[in-house]
Amino acid sequence: MSTPVRSYGGKTAQERAQDRRERLVDATIALLAEHGEAGTTMTAICARAGLTERYFYESFAHREDALLAALDHVSAQIAAAAQGVIEQTPGSPEERVHAVMASFVDLVSRDPALGLVAVVHSSATPSLRARRHELIGTFADLVAHEAAVLYGEDAWPADRARLQGLVYIAGFAELVASWLTGEVTLTAEQLTSTASDLFVSLSRRP
Repeated sequence: MSTPVRSYGGKTAQERAQDRRERLVDATIALLAEHGEAGTTMTAICARAGLTERYFYESFAHREDALLAALDHVSAQIAAAAQGVIEQTPGSPEERVHAVMASFVDLVSRDPALGLVAVVHSSATPSLRARRHELIGTFADLVAHEAAVLYGEDAWPADRARLQGLVYIAGFAELVASWLTGEVTLTAEQLTSTASDLFVSLSRRP
């Protein structure tokens, strides 16, 4: 006989644990954006999430796991948003690229914490830097794939396309970091146009 799954408030124990984990991740993102890595302690994360340390250790072995989960969550949101826009946008390759960049700029304008965690605080610890390096490679692969879809025979061959993608993603991340921290002054449209032009320049063979 199977053991019945008990629920409280309409949620199973597993669902409640997942909710608590999401609250902890959201708290970690907010604290990183507001106070940086030094201010994102385990105690601060629990206080922000309204949970005790017991529930922190239910989801994470230590603080570093929470930091990595925050970066992964932000990166997944950005990737999903970009993929959705490019799949749903008609028009020329340039129009579709512009739509993706506009959606990203709008996303981080509405929720700067996402951008700050992705491109400013993602190098705060050795494990975050290692994950950031992996994610740059993942996004470079995405750029290379989308370039092939958009430009076909005019795109770079696969090996070169990935190199171009690495240059684009790394450079774009630094540009966004400078924009979010006020080191460069650009309107949202100027940032969108710059990012779009760079994508086209690096993704399509001359």
